[in-house]
Amino acid sequence: MAAAWPWLLLWLGAAVLRARPAPPRIRLPLRGGSGLPPAARARRAPEEAERGGGSFVEMIDNLRGKSGQGYYVEMTVGSPPQKLNILVDTGSSNFAVGAAPHPFLRRYYQRQLSSTYRDLRKGVYVPYTQGKWEGELGTDLLCGAGFSPNETEALAAVGGSMIIGGIDRSLYVGDIWYTPIRKEWYYEVIIVKLEVNGQDLSMDCKEYNYDKSIVDSGTTNLRLPKKVFEAAVKSIKTASSTEKFPDGFWLGEQLVCWQVGTTPWHIFPVLSLYLMGEATNQSFRITILPQQYLRPVEDVATSQDDCYKFAISQSSTGTVMGAVIMEGFYVVFDRARKRIGFAVSACHVHDEFRTAAVEGPYLHSNMEDCGYNIPQTDESTLMTIAYVMAAICALFMLPLCLMVFQWRCSRCLRHGHDDFADDISLLK
Repeated sequence: MAAAWPWLLLWLGAAVLRARPAPPRIRLPLRGGSGLPPAARARRAPEEAERGGGSFVEMIDNLRGKSGQGYYVEMTVGSPPQKLNILVDTGSSNFAVGAAPHPFLRRYYQRQLSSTYRDLRKGVYVPYTQGKWEGELGTDLLCGAGFSPNETEALAAVGGSMIIGGIDRSLYVGDIWYTPIRKEWYYEVIIVKLEVNGQDLSMDCKEYNYDKSIVDSGTTNLRLPKKVFEAAVKSIKTASSTEKFPDGFWLGEQLVCWQVGTTPWHIFPVLSLYLMGEATNQSFRITILPQQYLRPVEDVATSQDDCYKFAISQSSTGTVMGAVIMEGFYVVFDRARKRIGFAVSACHVHDEFRTAAVEGPYLHSNMEDCGYNIPQTDESTLMTIAYVMAAICALFMLPLCLMVFQWRCSRCLRHGHDDFADDISLLK
């Protein structure tokens, strides 16, 4: 996102938030294809929330998107309401909307048309690991909305549901396994192991979390630290060695294509991420299929091929479990209990041999040690360093001071001798 893009950051007032009280929980079941399968649609009856009853029918199918371009929900902003597509990004803490014409925006927020907009007269600049934006801070009314089945956006290649306030049990199968949120600045978690086709990469678990591991719907790929990325790609190459792929494919720079319907999914391995569980010394495993980490690419030169991009990439800022990971699962962002849950989505991708899975428990000891901690220097250490630096400076300054003192003394003595010589000359 370029810095020149016109954005407006809206600060939502407390009065707006109190209008729709709900526990701070968000569910993001993402999927490929448009709309739920018939069996899932038949279960669209009102569900009881895990905490407090409620119907989530209006929230089902409220996400749209395209592979690699993120997921968005339609919301209304201002008075009278203006409909906008809002990108759902769990890796960002800001609510920002486009507020000026741009070629990439079909619709944008026009603050001059809203009677409830208030300008706070503050500029905003937000950089990301990839991209940045800047704009102005203001307040206005915000309301959730949804997509009508008759709208053209309903034909988007990818869809899903964002449920706020509870759990809709029609959207997942099996159990939900939870991992603690390590730090609340991001949705940060701890990965304890990574396997390729059941083979452990056998790395120090700190490497997986260097310098953090987050769940981020605003990132497309599974991003891994350099050492982990290189080891994972080497293992995937070995497992899929029956076909040769260009080096650019593994770097995300080139596509691979097959005739429609002939993609050899079976030659690619499954990936397994083990996450720290809530119980002591227990973890659980999420199994990721190649249908997730090989991202379909649309709008290529020929429509007679299925083309894909390798959706695992190298990161300099830690592990990021992006949208390609989340697409096979029902993901629960439970801020109230400081945890993130994973279950298999009711519309997950699969083939005749393998299926996405969330399984456990598995025994792992000392999982807290897998988290990366940025070295912290306490106050006493800083004071010690300051005293040492002061002593070193004093040692360097002492000879200089002695030289200056000696120079001043010699000048004084020479000046006194010259005065005495002048007096003698006068007497003569």
